Amino acid sequence: MKALLRNPTTLAGVIMCLVIVAGAILAPWIAPHDPIEQSILERLQAPGGDFLLGTDVFGRDVLSRILWGARISLVVAVVSIALAIVVGGAIGMVSGYVGGRVDLFIMQVMDVLLSFPSLILGLIVVALLGAEIRNLIFAISLTAVAPFARIARGPVLSLKERAFVEAGRALGFSHLRILVVHILPNILDEILVMGSLWMATAVRTEASLSFIGLGVKPPTATWGGMMREGFEAILDAPWLSVFPGIAILMLVLGLNMVGDGLRDATDPKLTGT
Repeated sequence: MKALLRNPTTLAGVIMCLVIVAGAILAPWIAPHDPIEQSILERLQAPGGDFLLGTDVFGRDVLSRILWGARISLVVAVVSIALAIVVGGAIGMVSGYVGGRVDLFIMQVMDVLLSFPSLILGLIVVALLGAEIRNLIFAISLTAVAPFARIARGPVLSLKERAFVEAGRALGFSHLRILVVHILPNILDEILVMGSLWMATAVRTEASLSFIGLGVKPPTATWGGMMREGFEAILDAPWLSVFPGIAILMLVLGLNMVGDGLRDATDPKLTGT
């Protein structure tokens, strides 16, 4: 933790992420207006006054919708990447530990998944299953399974030949115990670093799918959906797209800063350990 927070860039990323997370958690109390309440008389109000960031074409407060939309982005990112870590990490560990034809077959399946761009694969899955938050989570987690399987498999190939693993086998430990108790702690830091970086990708993917109409259905506020709604009035009311875009930029940039800091803090060559 000291090595992580000693880096000013990482500290800035942590602060940015904490601000957005706090805004999402406290949205019911700090949002100045109802995010879905419409008022035609107050449509397309410029930023300022009672509406700090203006209103959209339906008279809804942009700031309130950004705060509530943060919840969708964070939930989708956290849950989808957590699922990808569990599923992909387990697949990679089993593949590397068993080896042989099983490893070859599993990695060929992962290569097929890797051959699809993440946005295209997510688009296909959501288009087939429907635009709902659980389908978004499934689609994004599916795109991230293969990279996590790859990142988990590599270290296992070398760790399974180490003396402490051989000692565990000699003592009669089960394969499951060796994988979970002895191998997993040695690769967990790499998986977590990868997870923080992929959370930024999950936020971008969710926003992209919402922008093309395959995200959570209106009137629920999502950052990508807000940008799509504001795109039609970009010349007359640029704040409709600019402010949600800034929110996406801050969250993605903050997550990437934290991921880079975690990578530096856990790299023995950089920490001198």
